Amino acid sequence: MGTVIEGLKVLGYQVADAVATITLDRPPMNTWTGRMHEEYCRCMVEAERDTAVRVVVVTGAGERAFCAGADARALEGHSERGAYEDGLPSDHARPATDAHPRYQHDFAFQLAMSKPIIAAINGAAAGVGLALACFADLRFAADTARMTTAHGRLGLPAEYGLSWMLPRLIGVTRAADLLLSSRIFSGEEAAAMGLVNESLGAVDLGKRVEDYASGLAERVSPASLAASKRQLYDDLHRDVGASLEEANRLLRQMMKSDDYREGVRAFVEKRSPVFGTGSRNG
Repeated sequence: MGTVIEGLKVLGYQVADAVATITLDRPPMNTWTGRMHEEYCRCMVEAERDTAVRVVVVTGAGERAFCAGADARALEGHSERGAYEDGLPSDHARPATDAHPRYQHDFAFQLAMSKPIIAAINGAAAGVGLALACFADLRFAADTARMTTAHGRLGLPAEYGLSWMLPRLIGVTRAADLLLSSRIFSGEEAAAMGLVNESLGAVDLGKRVEDYASGLAERVSPASLAASKRQLYDDLHRDVGASLEEANRLLRQMMKSDDYREGVRAFVEKRSPVFGTGSRNG
């Protein structure tokens, strides 16, 4: 089933009911290191490879943090060297290597994966932790979770593509506020501005994400999920005519698939569809 990844030290990885859950687990605040980055990439490669996985959930261990940004000692090391060092081995796992080059970068690879990624922001999300969540496809947050871009208070530029992603998620005006001020905001405010799909009490977050992920896995064709996700992000770089042409091409192609035939049968028979795992990429 592909549920065991050897050698993980700061991440948990579990597959159940077609959902792979990746848990950032570096107490007390799940701060980011080169080791965590390397393990995260390995988990994402495995989740993408495993045909039993249809949805990926990313969350933090404990009640305090999703990922509270970069490790303080790592930041000190960068300052002492006067240079940034990501701490990654040259041969580390690289997700989405067959995707367009624009997606073959830190966290942008999540946009090119065929499985939807849901961030369950259970606590503090700062800097790289916020970026990790923003490059997920969907985000649910505890209403008391504290978030910040963080970079301004460290004398750094906007990190990890947040200056590209935030305006696309919440608009230029709100993105300017978060990027220029590096202020702290809550999960409740994040929902109000559209940065997260929903905020709710911390005790309810896990169940809500579990139900949403299970719904995607059970009721939506894997091929449809993959195609819709690819259209969503590729269309950010296309004009409307090209988008329509690609939609029509995929329509003609996917109407030949087993998933389409099963979907139609289930619709006519007024039952839930039972989709296979083939033809995931449309």
